[in-house]
Amino acid sequence: MELDADFDAKLDKSGVRFTERDVELLEAIREHGSLNKAATELELSYSRSQQRIVELEDSFGQLVERQRGGSGGGGSTLTENSEQLLGEFARLEAEFTGLTEVEETVFRGNVIYRDGELGTVETDAGDIRAIVPSVTDEVRVAVRSDAVTLHAANSVPETKTSARNQFQSTVTDIVDGDRLAQVMLDIDADTELIALVTQTSVKTLELTPGDAVLATFKTAGTRAYPVNPPYSE
Repeated sequence: MELDADFDAKLDKSGVRFTERDVELLEAIREHGSLNKAATELELSYSRSQQRIVELEDSFGQLVERQRGGSGGGGSTLTENSEQLLGEFARLEAEFTGLTEVEETVFRGNVIYRDGELGTVETDAGDIRAIVPSVTDEVRVAVRSDAVTLHAANSVPETKTSARNQFQSTVTDIVDGDRLAQVMLDIDADTELIALVTQTSVKTLELTPGDAVLATFKTAGTRAYPVNPPYSE
């Protein structure tokens, strides 16, 4: 995959370019849980939107998981691959907008459960699922701002997202860039959670300080480090 160094950030693979408009489409699918609703929100035709998803998936792999209608109704959700692609695009855009550093939020806590390399860390923000060290229980959990996804408050049940870490939060501040924004979130902890999102997300969610939002981030993208690394000679 190549990074295009034009002013407008793009990801290029097999001759297909993933652009800001594609980000808007995927983020709208994530928000509405439906390709049809996403197309309507963006004032696009359903057939053209569906065609674009197929074009992207031919080069970048599966991006949208489609569920046919039934007793619970149909819908569309983003795949893990899609979330990784959006994160990569956000990091690329940060280089163009002056938000060159992808900040981390760090929570201090203790590992209370292990399942192989994964575990649950008890923090003042609540329990966080993360990749944990095997040598100690006292850890710092680092959450990259570009790994945090925002949703309308109470709008995403657990069955609609693979993100194990979900926190109801309140927006305290928004630092705007040209295309990205850093959103500061109060999650009822000593430390605020920082999310790096596109301006499209800010607009779609109509974010302003004081708004309630659901912040999510995946276990696989969250890592815990020992507070006091073991000494080695």
